[in-house]
Amino acid sequence: MDEETRHPPAVRRPDWAADMGADPRDLADAERLVVPPRFHDDAWRRPVACRYVDPLETVWLATLTRLGLYLRRDPHIFSMTDGTGLLALSTRDDLDADDNLAQMALHELCHWVTNGADSYDQRDWGFPLWDKVDVREFGCLRLQCWLAQRFGMREMFGPTGGFRQYYDQLPDDPLQPIDDSEWEASAVRIATDAVARVQRPPFWGPISAALQATRTMRDLVDGFGDDYVSELPDDPLPLWWQRRHPVDRDPGR
Repeated sequence: MDEETRHPPAVRRPDWAADMGADPRDLADAERLVVPPRFHDDAWRRPVACRYVDPLETVWLATLTRLGLYLRRDPHIFSMTDGTGLLALSTRDDLDADDNLAQMALHELCHWVTNGADSYDQRDWGFPLWDKVDVREFGCLRLQCWLAQRFGMREMFGPTGGFRQYYDQLPDDPLQPIDDSEWEASAVRIATDAVARVQRPPFWGPISAALQATRTMRDLVDGFGDDYVSELPDDPLPLWWQRRHPVDRDPGR
């Protein structure tokens, strides 16, 4: 990259640049011609005919729909389900730079699977409103890790918030305990049951399709990652798409 012009060498090559200039008549026409009113009316307003949605979000919004859920954003909460299909997540302004809908939707779906299919009908997947950390949360994290690792995206799909501390300590096999404590024995048992449950209807088809689509996107983005430059000045953060765990190099699909 030329530090003065910011032009990469590929666009400053003299062997072809001289032959690719604009026709001199273009500038002359631009100065001489007046656009006909039927082609450009300053009072005209373009109709908005569609909505752009990030492709990754499209996949995971559709996945929620396929499983009978729908998403709404609420600045007053971090995450919540109401027992009728509503999944509410905080607004994007309240999330960290590495948080995204795919990661958060998968975590919520893992809660549902971990707490049992009937927890769909319960607020917050049946979690009671207490302050203590529920061991089922750690079973959910292990399921999330197992699913992401199966598609080679364990590091990408790490959870947000303080639960990342536990997730990052999980062994290469997320169904193995970290130590011999009763807590770990319970978390592993819960996760093992959840892994068996997630591979059955209604969960496996939609979730596996979403993870496979995300993996396909990651493989496509990989070809552009080395040339990525953030639109934010002096941004120190790498792309989420480039996050890797050692086991991610050999996904067991």
